[in-house]
Amino acid sequence: MEKKQEIAASAGEKAPEQHAIDVVPDQHGDAKGTVVDAGGDVEKERLVVVEEPQKKKSTRVAALDAFRGLTIVVMILVDDAGGVYERIDHSPWDGCTLADFVMPFFLFIVGVAIAFAMKRVPKKREAVKKVSVRTLKMLFWGILLQGGYSHAPDDLAYGVDMKVIRWCGILQRIALVYFVVALIEVFTIKVRPNTVQSGPYAIFSAYRWQWLGGFIVLVIYMVTVYSAYVPDWSYVYHLEGDIDDGKLFTVQCDVRGHVDPACNAVGYVDRMVWGINHLYTQPVWIRTKECTFSSPEMGKLRDDAPAWCRAPFEPEGLLSSIASILSGIIGIHYGHVLIHFKTHKERLKHWLSMGFSLLLLGILLHFTKAIPINKQLYSLSYVCFTGGAAGIILSAFYILIDVWGLRIPFLFLEWIGMNAMLVFVLGAQGILAGFVNGWYYGSEDNNLVNWIQQHVFINVWHSVRLGSLLYVIFGEILFWGVVSGILHKFGIYWKL
Repeated sequence: MEKKQEIAASAGEKAPEQHAIDVVPDQHGDAKGTVVDAGGDVEKERLVVVEEPQKKKSTRVAALDAFRGLTIVVMILVDDAGGVYERIDHSPWDGCTLADFVMPFFLFIVGVAIAFAMKRVPKKREAVKKVSVRTLKMLFWGILLQGGYSHAPDDLAYGVDMKVIRWCGILQRIALVYFVVALIEVFTIKVRPNTVQSGPYAIFSAYRWQWLGGFIVLVIYMVTVYSAYVPDWSYVYHLEGDIDDGKLFTVQCDVRGHVDPACNAVGYVDRMVWGINHLYTQPVWIRTKECTFSSPEMGKLRDDAPAWCRAPFEPEGLLSSIASILSGIIGIHYGHVLIHFKTHKERLKHWLSMGFSLLLLGILLHFTKAIPINKQLYSLSYVCFTGGAAGIILSAFYILIDVWGLRIPFLFLEWIGMNAMLVFVLGAQGILAGFVNGWYYGSEDNNLVNWIQQHVFINVWHSVRLGSLLYVIFGEILFWGVVSGILHKFGIYWKL
């Protein structure tokens, strides 16, 4: 009765005491009410306002959340099991391993998400502000986690010498790609179409400014890599207790356009911009054949190893990060397809055709040795190969989850994907494990995390490799899947 009086009052009349109201939406979304007396006779018809708020329909794409969750899972796997299974760790130089898919997959997913986030831009100034603030947040967390301040989970100490702080990292690269791709999307809002024809090239023409931005990025990268002069350079090796600690090494280059570990323009730009003391000190190239006979696994340094084997190199450096913008451009194209094409058939046709085309182009460039696949340099073939793989995997998830409705088997990936930032910081970066390790007994090594890994997994299976792998799967990946599911149940998400 109170509800009837509220609705009738909103129409400017007093509600009859013995009346019921039937509310139905009209074609414009308004509510038209018919007042009926107790006998069923219609008294009058008038427009009424329904004050009950309608639930906002979720715009999340389940397949994209699952893909994001899979990428986080692979990241944890290769980071924590790559030490004992080094063949899944990053390729020492040319080539592509499981670990090398993680970064471009993240950037591809960022691109897809931007297409949805910037679907409508009411006010450019507000949009630019939001993009800038979020970029700064990612830069802050990136430097805090990978700049050297946090030593979790193995070292309980905190703090970094500003003389050797590392300025680059995973979140910093994501921040750069997000900033550039999002701003292109914001500033091209007026030239974006509302509808796109179903032709194979119409979607490319409709978003030509995004592709023009990608082309400019490609030109900058290619011209710099293949034309920049790289002179000789030196560094001082630092490793406490090593016989060569404090020794000065000189790497001879005096070349132009080389893409080998020692004399590439990517490393040269980082040494000039950031300074050699601010680069990553444990590059994967130490596992190359030139550096160790155990390649591609870690092993004793060769007696005739070249000087650059122990030199620092930044895998998320400036020039390679500029090239990585292309991964975001590919991702935003997939997002545009998802927005404009409404049928599964049309979406998958565009996605799969582009995915396989990019994959084959990357393979062709690599095996013809025109442009080898190289994650450290973020080469064009690497962009194509990983971008194509990302498109195919997203299509596979879309078929399984959205087309066939097989959502339950992938729920734990969705949960992790919806709380990717939390799992990345606390799980992949070892912050939670570092907190737990802070409560030790007698010595820092005698802590709960090490005890579980040693006694529940390694000792039971009598194998360090298998035990470590099972610990990563059950003690980390499964654990974070459960935690993410619980947080999702309570609607708790960590977003920047």
